[in-house]
Amino acid sequence: MLEDGFHDVPAGKLAMIVTYLEMTSKTDTKDIPLPDGLSFRRVTADNAWYRDVFTRVGGTDWLWYGRLLLEDDALTAILSDPKVEIYTLSRDGQDFALLELDFRKEGACELAYFGLTSDLIGTGSGRWLMDKAIHLAWEKPISRFHLRTCTIDSPQALSFYKRSGFTPIKRSVEIADDPRNLGVLPETAGPNVPLLRP
Repeated sequence: MLEDGFHDVPAGKLAMIVTYLEMTSKTDTKDIPLPDGLSFRRVTADNAWYRDVFTRVGGTDWLWYGRLLLEDDALTAILSDPKVEIYTLSRDGQDFALLELDFRKEGACELAYFGLTSDLIGTGSGRWLMDKAIHLAWEKPISRFHLRTCTIDSPQALSFYKRSGFTPIKRSVEIADDPRNLGVLPETAGPNVPLLRP
């Protein structure tokens, strides 16, 4: 530990403040239309589709990496679990969003991943998709809808989740290997987070 409460982050690592949020009853949503040209669909995802959309939605800009570290069998087990639901927004045969709802813990739903590619940012698609996520989650017999976000995600993420009806309940610090040093993401990913070699 350094002076004034600061801590060194070893080279080759990322440090993130993680905020945990939850919703314990369904919040009100707005009946807004899906932007023209987009369609919403549930996906029976294979590993290749998932890794592609996951990387385009969160890896390149925000250093999402957790699912990219999984071996094929481990990822397949998640994607094929009937209690994990995956959805996307599509246009002209291409997919631009990832909504992953995880009902594997009884009585709860985790918003495991939620995001849009940069093509849809600012179109109202995120608000529409979140409202859809809230409806889908609370259609099931749950008492808690929860998620985590962190400081290497979009700067708008935390305020967006709060506006959507989630309440912050806890924070923690995570230090993890930088996925760019592991070769999981290119060196140019996450332009707002400097890459430090080990």
